Amino acid sequence: MFRRGSPVVYCASKHSASPGPRARENQPAAKGETYTYVVDNLWAVADVKDDGKLLLITRNGIEHVVDADDPRLRHTTWWDRLIYRNRFSQVDHVSGRDSRRSKMAMKCTEGRGRKSQ
Repeated sequence: MFRRGSPVVYCASKHSASPGPRARENQPAAKGETYTYVVDNLWAVADVKDDGKLLLITRNGIEHVVDADDPRLRHTTWWDRLIYRNRFSQVDHVSGRDSRRSKMAMKCTEGRGRKSQ
């Protein structure tokens, strides 16, 4: 059961000549010029539709509609929260679900950059 505001992991399959640092399950093409790999995307549930589809939002505010039973979509685990902890505050902020820790961090950085008088 997915709820609005809850973080999810979407495992996206990608193809490119140079996989990034988050790539896993790398497989070279037949001639070795490109790679097929999987990347874990951390998204948040923006809305749960009546027809069983989910409106997901990325860290950058891009929206995707996905079936709730999509095998590439899963709930986050404590391990995901540990590994992707720097990305969780960005997703929480975009989804409108600021965590206590990110609110505290924003308060700590509010005074930075100002000239002292």
